[in-house]
Amino acid sequence: MLFLADSGSQNRDVNTPLYGQACCHLILLYDKANIMQINSCHTNHDCLSCIIMINIDLDIDMLRCFSEVAKTGSFTKAGENIGLTQSGVSVKIRRLEERLSSQIFNRTSKSLSLTHEGEILLDYAGRILAVHDEAVSRLTQPKASGELRVGLIDYFLPEILPVLLSKFRKQYPNIHLKIHTDIGIHLIPLFEKGELDLVVAGKDSYHGKSRILIQEPLVWVVGKDTDISFQKTIPLVLLPQPCAFRKIATDGLNHMKQKWDLQFTGTSITSIQAAVQAGLGLSILPQGALKEGLKRAPVHLNLPELPMYSIGLIIDEQKENDARDVFISYLEAEISTLK
Repeated sequence: MLFLADSGSQNRDVNTPLYGQACCHLILLYDKANIMQINSCHTNHDCLSCIIMINIDLDIDMLRCFSEVAKTGSFTKAGENIGLTQSGVSVKIRRLEERLSSQIFNRTSKSLSLTHEGEILLDYAGRILAVHDEAVSRLTQPKASGELRVGLIDYFLPEILPVLLSKFRKQYPNIHLKIHTDIGIHLIPLFEKGELDLVVAGKDSYHGKSRILIQEPLVWVVGKDTDISFQKTIPLVLLPQPCAFRKIATDGLNHMKQKWDLQFTGTSITSIQAAVQAGLGLSILPQGALKEGLKRAPVHLNLPELPMYSIGLIIDEQKENDARDVFISYLEAEISTLK
């Protein structure tokens, strides 16, 4: 039971308004275990204008529900993703809006969008859920330890990978990561010889089973200042055989009966990017490797259409490895936040 008290009155139920000529000099909010002192009021007015701020707690399940609705744009789809009915999602969103005294979605019969308040809440919700899930993961994951040898293609999340690896080391200090970056055709033999515990590489680089982590389109790229519009023979910058990108490029051009000439063979995606940027020719790269100084090849060149590219997770499922499994769960969770 909550009560309001003032210096010259009996304790009153919080739902009972305080009136009178003499305003309270001190307002206290009581509960069973705590006493919170509110600012003194010295003016002669209705005491209800002395606003008492009571802490508001936002439940994790409410925030997760809200975040899922914002992401999917649908109460039904959000419910399917988090295991609730559409009506269950509606109840949680309504309670969240009531708790915040704010409307967080604009709803019509055909559309659903965030209000200004909803946009603000979405930013906080993302951060709160990330920290919550990180804490739960760290405290409930198996206490794995030991050395973990990881092979990564050199264009895998280049902008954020160092941050992800640093974060993992802090969360799991007992797992000693040994990272080897290279192109897929060099990593796969190391994995097959047992020198790597897991590999993240192009799915086409490995003929065994693999788990898809990321899919992105392949694109024809050219240097930002390179003009090859009038060349009858396409100059190419490629990785060595049996690189999948090389095969896609040459097979596609051959099928179109387009002449090509291999101008540069690189040993890494970085070397390919540098050669293309310098104007040595065209190449095929994943969209995520399209860095500054490169651009998509002009449409009027009529180059072959390119497929989607899958980056896969390659492991030996017959071998038990707690450290590997923890790393995979961490990586998949981090990647899911990027989608």
